[in-house]
Amino acid sequence: MTAEPTVTSVKVQTRTVPTDLPEADGTLAWDSTTVVIVEVQAGDMVGLGWTYTAAAAAHVIDQVLSPVVVGHSALDPPGLNEAMGRAVRNIGRTGLVAAAISAVDIATWDLKARLLGQSVVGLIASTDDPIAIYGSGGFTTYDDDQTTRQVEGWLADAGVRQVKIKIGESWGARVERDLARAELVRDLIGDRELFVDANGGYSIGQAKRVGRALDDLGVTWFEEPVSSDDLDGLRLLRRHVVADVAAGEYGDSPAYFRRMLAAQAVDCLQIDVTRCGGITAFIRSAAIAAAQNMAVSAHCAPHLHASFVAAVPNLRHVEYFHDHARIEEEIVFAGAEKPRNGHLKSRRDCVGHGMSLRAGSSAADRG
Repeated sequence: MTAEPTVTSVKVQTRTVPTDLPEADGTLAWDSTTVVIVEVQAGDMVGLGWTYTAAAAAHVIDQVLSPVVVGHSALDPPGLNEAMGRAVRNIGRTGLVAAAISAVDIATWDLKARLLGQSVVGLIASTDDPIAIYGSGGFTTYDDDQTTRQVEGWLADAGVRQVKIKIGESWGARVERDLARAELVRDLIGDRELFVDANGGYSIGQAKRVGRALDDLGVTWFEEPVSSDDLDGLRLLRRHVVADVAAGEYGDSPAYFRRMLAAQAVDCLQIDVTRCGGITAFIRSAAIAAAQNMAVSAHCAPHLHASFVAAVPNLRHVEYFHDHARIEEEIVFAGAEKPRNGHLKSRRDCVGHGMSLRAGSSAADRG
């Protein structure tokens, strides 16, 4: 009998990538994105995973998660996920710890698929359906010309049918500009769907008033009109706006999403594979949503999500987020295929998730 392969090493590094322009949403500004990159090895095979978070997550991986993962079966990502969850009990699972678990979990799924000569999605389901995306960016720091160029690029190059911009500028202090920018994009995209994301920048009263104006513009997706921690506020707003209310991107476990669904806080649940606990937790969380006839949307990290979400029957779409698309297509990683006709190709025709570190990325700062 051939011995089952075991994990022999876990390596972690970080890479910080400057944005191409200054960026901000309703409640935060930034000029770079940090990627924490994990390589999990079994024999001569290496699985790759990553997350978008603070570099401190690399220390958690190196000091807390790696000792749990090394020596464990390389064919058992769910078991590894459970072991990592137990290992972080005393330091807390949320935030960057959940992101650290996510990166390792993604790498273990990639490793298992590569060991078996399959794609990640092939381990879960037998489908190769294309994956719907929406263009996401439209930062509050953009002027009208910059917004126009970005939106027109999505329409021409990616063929998107849905476009999302940031509103809630300066914690809701510039509502007039929020609405003017939404009107600009409505004019640019015609009858395509218009999405907005306030990143929790409004009060409940503001969100109701803004929501009525957005309804007049035909907005169909109102993301985080108030804080995603305000489940009562989200539920209230669902009764006052026509647009779907969406939230969930900060979820760190299936239990988080169960609570959000139990509160009837959203019309569509957002899940981020780089934050929720990885592919293992994403699949479980999506199943919880499916049990309540709820659709899910994959938040950011478009090409990571494209490696497995074709196996999620209640998936609505994947967020084609500007920063992460640049990183995954052009700067840190190789192997991503750009979208066409508003869809990403399912990654069924590759081994693992089909992504690799781009030449030169090994020069990244060590975690």
